[in-house]
Amino acid sequence: MNATSADTAGALTFVWLGMVLAISFLEAPLKFRAPGVTIPIGLGIGRLVFRALNLVESVLAVALIVAVAVGDAPARVTALTATAAAVLLIQLAAVRPRLNRRSDRVLAGEDLPRSRGHLAYVALEILKTAALIALGICLLTT
Repeated sequence: MNATSADTAGALTFVWLGMVLAISFLEAPLKFRAPGVTIPIGLGIGRLVFRALNLVESVLAVALIVAVAVGDAPARVTALTATAAAVLLIQLAAVRPRLNRRSDRVLAGEDLPRSRGHLAYVALEILKTAALIALGICLLTT
């Protein structure tokens, strides 16, 4: 892989990883522990934050795919890039719409049990995080 593409892909990977770690694993769980934050308020904030995060993730994923594609990347870099992008796509196409429908119901005042959809989203976040860590390591050693 050429140095410019590897450096660009590495920077994009670590920015993406940092955003996922900061938002998904730090901000999201902590906001519900803040005084006065109710479930509806937390859900409203979460929807805004994750909509913005997912938009930025999408841009980063496209830029990363381009950097890897033009850089003549080894198969492991290509596979890890595809894994991270595919997980994001699954989150956006399959999990987020269900979570949005559920949060619409909660925000409308329905009393619903805890969501299993959030567990699926978290599991996918863990998978995406692992792929990004592995990708970053591969890019640093390429």
